[in-house]
Amino acid sequence: MKMDTLVHSFEKYFNKNHEQRFFAPGRINLIGEHTDYNGGNVFPLAITCGTYVLARKREDRLIRMISLNFEEMGVLECSLDSLRFDSENNWTNYPIGITKFLIDSGHSVQSGFDVLYYGNIPNGAGLSSSASIEMATGVMIQSMFKLEIERIELIKLCQKVENDFIGVNSGIMDQFAIGMGKEGHAIWFNCDTLDYEYAPLELVNEKIVIMNTNKRRELASSKYNERREECEQALKHIQQVLPVQSLGEVSMEDFSTIKEAIKDPILLKRATHVISENDRTKKALQYLKADDLKAVGELMNESHRSLKEEYEVTGKELDTLVEFAWKQDGVIGARMTGAGFGGCAIAIVKIQEIPAFIEKAGEHYAKECGLEATFYTADVGEGACEITNKESLII
Repeated sequence: MKMDTLVHSFEKYFNKNHEQRFFAPGRINLIGEHTDYNGGNVFPLAITCGTYVLARKREDRLIRMISLNFEEMGVLECSLDSLRFDSENNWTNYPIGITKFLIDSGHSVQSGFDVLYYGNIPNGAGLSSSASIEMATGVMIQSMFKLEIERIELIKLCQKVENDFIGVNSGIMDQFAIGMGKEGHAIWFNCDTLDYEYAPLELVNEKIVIMNTNKRRELASSKYNERREECEQALKHIQQVLPVQSLGEVSMEDFSTIKEAIKDPILLKRATHVISENDRTKKALQYLKADDLKAVGELMNESHRSLKEEYEVTGKELDTLVEFAWKQDGVIGARMTGAGFGGCAIAIVKIQEIPAFIEKAGEHYAKECGLEATFYTADVGEGACEITNKESLII
């Protein structure tokens, strides 16, 4: 797909030229899994695939939207005066939600607009396509109507859309990574305090390979809630001997002296993962600053082992792909990413080894699991922004 195709499609559906172009990336989490809701740190990065938006202001209060990913649905319309959630609206609830929340928070959106979306984020890969649409729409409206809004405020509004408009109780990591992404950098980020620090991740001879198990994640939601409850119970045990508000506040050093306070072996395993994983994010920050990618890869491997053995959220499919990846030439590190029980894993792989790696991993996975994995490559990209250059190539 080339930008010229999007330009012609906009003209086809709206009978006018577009005025502005925008982009918001997808994201992956390099390390720091199931730490976000435990007051800990995560280490996401923006990737080079995402959501492209072409738009122009209208003179009335009508909003007209089309996605080339759902072109069969045609142009969908609503009014600025009737912005409400509707399950029939499908993907348009995301742009409708952020438009509504911007207006409700006091920002002046004086007219409607025509907008075309196209996303090259792999469908169902867990790379935050919904947050990408939200942030792309947010930066579009901010620019078109010259809104005075800080980026962090926009990020929080997009999370609010997800929580209060769509009804998904997600954290802020997705919107933050997409809104604050920086080319050639990952972001060390505390989900509670919103403190963050950029860490250089210049992949010159490597790329990120995203490995989609294509396994439906039937257990993910129920097990996610179960793990949250287990972590809360573990914290209560720790609070009997240590004055902390979250597992994320507990250092590995302190944990080694007080972990006997957790009598239940299951709760002990859950706390062990969260506290050690949080420690791994801190180590990864220092290793990236020292340009030690090999050490970061080893932390990724440790993370997966902990997610498998202590947090128990991987499953056969993810383990099959990741553990096979560990044995292949050119693989720096590999781990599951996301909630688990299916979904995706990631690996950092030397560029020259990627074709052979994908072929071998795919064959091994099909043989062991009876499913076909899908593989994508990505680079570390920029956060949500207006496209001001004239480059036509998208993918």
